[in-house]
Amino acid sequence: MTMHYSAKLILVITLIVMNLFPVAAQDKPIYKNWNPGTDPFKAIEGQAWTGFTEEPYDRLPSKAKGVVRQDVWNLSKNTAGLQLRFRSNASEIIVKYKVGGSIQMPHMPATGVSGVDLYSKTIDGRWIWAAGRFNFKDTVTYTFSGLQGNDQHVANREYTLYFPLYNSVSWMEISVPEKSELEPLRVRNDKPIVIYGTSIAQGGCATRPGLAWTNILDRKIDHPVLNLGFSGNGRLEPEVLDLVAEIDAKVYVLDCLPNLTNLSKAELKKKIIAAVQQLKSKRKTVPILLTAHDGYTGGEISPDKKASYANANIALQEAYDTLISIKTEGLYLLSYEAIHQDIESMVDGVHPNDIGMMNYAIAYEKILRTILNEPVGSIETQIPITQRRDFNSYDWEKRHEEIIAFNKQQQPDLLMIGNSITHYWAGNPAAKIARGEDSWTEFIAPFNPVNMAYGWDRIENVLWRVYHGELDGISPKKIFINIGTNNLTLNTDEEIVAGLSFLLDAIRQRQPAATIYLSGIYPRRKMEERIVVINKKIQQLAKAKQIRFINPGVVFLNDKKLLDESLFSDGLHPNNLGYKKLGAVLKKDLSE
Repeated sequence: MTMHYSAKLILVITLIVMNLFPVAAQDKPIYKNWNPGTDPFKAIEGQAWTGFTEEPYDRLPSKAKGVVRQDVWNLSKNTAGLQLRFRSNASEIIVKYKVGGSIQMPHMPATGVSGVDLYSKTIDGRWIWAAGRFNFKDTVTYTFSGLQGNDQHVANREYTLYFPLYNSVSWMEISVPEKSELEPLRVRNDKPIVIYGTSIAQGGCATRPGLAWTNILDRKIDHPVLNLGFSGNGRLEPEVLDLVAEIDAKVYVLDCLPNLTNLSKAELKKKIIAAVQQLKSKRKTVPILLTAHDGYTGGEISPDKKASYANANIALQEAYDTLISIKTEGLYLLSYEAIHQDIESMVDGVHPNDIGMMNYAIAYEKILRTILNEPVGSIETQIPITQRRDFNSYDWEKRHEEIIAFNKQQQPDLLMIGNSITHYWAGNPAAKIARGEDSWTEFIAPFNPVNMAYGWDRIENVLWRVYHGELDGISPKKIFINIGTNNLTLNTDEEIVAGLSFLLDAIRQRQPAATIYLSGIYPRRKMEERIVVINKKIQQLAKAKQIRFINPGVVFLNDKKLLDESLFSDGLHPNNLGYKKLGAVLKKDLSE
């Protein structure tokens, strides 16, 4: 059968086109999409009224409409402080969304007003940033490509996506290649630091959302920070304060002075006192931090401007002094000097640039750590930090929540704090692995314990957990601590002992009535001699802190002072017989 000339020509053209353009339609990348606003899994952080808002990305509840002033209501549609956490191994993440207002402002770029910002928290708790290509059209698009999908030995990464600071979001979709993972993470189960403030708190004039001081603070202090900054409208209004008081907060921050300089000193003092008393009448035990006006950086050349913020700060100091004189508890003040803005840190004399935002975040972190009793030391073992595990082993965030819930329900008498050696012994909350259930039941269970150990934990990880509620709301009689073996390959003996000292102070501050048993580090293969040396230093530390030092790990040594391999599965983790020997000694130690 012969082919018609025109058919032959079509075939030739088709073959040429296929050679010139080998990526055919069927080879176009296929993506899977996630719409957080319609997903029943609530993953939107930064909202105090999840499920009770008019639109998915609002900051105030629908009941506030018609109660707060219209300007405040309109600004509550801006998504400042909202964020999403998720895990993915994707090499490309695409974020598409629609905004409802102007893309940019004269003194603030589109990337800050209407952009998003993507950060990743490494498995060692370190923050890194992802640069994206952006396109501000009817639908805003951010494309993050060339991403390394794994994080060391963990097969995916943990991300935080910050929302626009000065615009509303009506719709959002996050896309990754079809075969990639995209797992939304739960909203953190932690009381937030609530910021009620002005445009400065809302984020003006950060160049991108992650550089707003509230978001920097969130990363620095690792507690949720709830942004109720309303540009030009942070006025300490009773209607807004009523809503603020509904939030079970870790701290309330009132940073409204830049919007109140039109008031006389007497009027402003009266308003500040009324605001504090309104919050205290409903949340007596929640600390309140009052923030000074950070100043106009053009004040030195403009006396009227300097006088306006100086008078506001005098009124604040007088209000603070009055409230302290009538024995208002849990009241603090962040001064103008502590914020320390200068002529390099402002965009227009009042709104911080990125330098100014960092100044704010540093000042807030310092005073909030004092308020929350969460100091940070100067070495690695004294800096509270998370450490993520392989998800197949266990979900550390889920375990953290389980321990807090277990403690509230069971009110344990003994806290067992440690690493995988204790974690995978037995007890509750139950782990996937239990290598010594019989010995735990026989020797440890009679003390009414909770297993608060985590696999792979280091001293600084325990410090993070202490700062994040695992010792709150309980009254244990005894606290057992065996931690440090996972620091041996990373830190010197001096750093380990210094970290333990820091940790003991944090535990004692939260549980002053409990008897603390500080255990020597258990022997491990090829480290026996070093552990003998460091345990002598740990014993000296315990004596200086006036707590009990115990060293049950000596049962793991043979006559040659080397590890008795018959008691171990891998030179570090005891087997069933090893746990039985440990349990017998530990029972005796904890009974004294």
